[in-house]
Amino acid sequence: MAGLYVHIPFCRHKCAYCDFYSGPLRGFAPQDYAAALSRELEARTLAPEYQTVYIGGGTPSTMPPQLLAPFFALSAGERTIEVNPEDVSPRAAELWLSAGANRVSMGVQSLIDSELSAVGRRHSSAQAIEAFHTLRRAGFSNISLDLIYGLPGQTLRSWRQSLEGLLELAPEHLSAYSLSYEPGTLLHTRLMTGKIQETDEDEVVRMYHDLCSLTRSAGFKHYEISNFARPGFHSRHNSAYWDSTPYLGLGPGAHSFDGTLRSFNPPNLPAYMNNPAGAFQTDPETATEHHNDVIMTALRTARGLNPGLLTEKELHYARSHLFPTPQGNLRISEPDWLLADALTLPLLR
Repeated sequence: MAGLYVHIPFCRHKCAYCDFYSGPLRGFAPQDYAAALSRELEARTLAPEYQTVYIGGGTPSTMPPQLLAPFFALSAGERTIEVNPEDVSPRAAELWLSAGANRVSMGVQSLIDSELSAVGRRHSSAQAIEAFHTLRRAGFSNISLDLIYGLPGQTLRSWRQSLEGLLELAPEHLSAYSLSYEPGTLLHTRLMTGKIQETDEDEVVRMYHDLCSLTRSAGFKHYEISNFARPGFHSRHNSAYWDSTPYLGLGPGAHSFDGTLRSFNPPNLPAYMNNPAGAFQTDPETATEHHNDVIMTALRTARGLNPGLLTEKELHYARSHLFPTPQGNLRISEPDWLLADALTLPLLR
């Protein structure tokens, strides 16, 4: 089994763009939630240990670190915890390290305070920078930082300021996402009611091109649409998703894949707490759905797609629109990755 994902669905405050299953920690003690996760793990374990462990959310940094230690202990490899800058302190960083985390993914999103405020982030740019240094001083040598481009009020100049500021910190990994206005989020409501405007599409394209150029100059490899890493520091856990490798997800809203069958836990915390061992539901894939999943995930990566998976007609299209890799695969070129959905569509069945 490649990876174990543990979902911590608690947040002190929900960001305006977030559509992940999360909410305030009310009515459930953290230790009770950790015990429920352990019961699900015991009932569903597919392997004695995992190549990677990723504790995400929500906000895992709201959980006492000692409650996370048993899950980190299941892997001798990459062990990631997601944190928010405002939760980072010398003591917290020390406890995460002691609990077994050896990689931190921190949601910075922007180094412009007005942009952070516009999407409901609770930290300042100064806090984010200090949090990074605190993690370094604690001993973390593998830190990933998240950024978002296309934020309300963001300009090409302010985007470059955020990007250059984070690159100056010299993290090992960077994830950068184009803002998506998901239905049901506060940001989507504001957009629909005319309170904010979506960033011009051409401006978003320029932001993406700056992202590619500046990260390349800083020594990062663009190995997946939204992910950049220094040599040897790609996210091994997330790469398993893109490689269609089996993984187990624990907690409400988490998804799993055993190599053949996909399953998921409904995003319902009270129901999960009542029966964590029986919360999951199977989601059988047809051969067509499996083919489409493989195509879509492979074309998100620089590794690309094995042409042997395609029919002669599909291969003709792919060779006309995709780029050959040295390994003989076919991939979307870096400048065209923003058009991935449109370029992938003709290969779906």
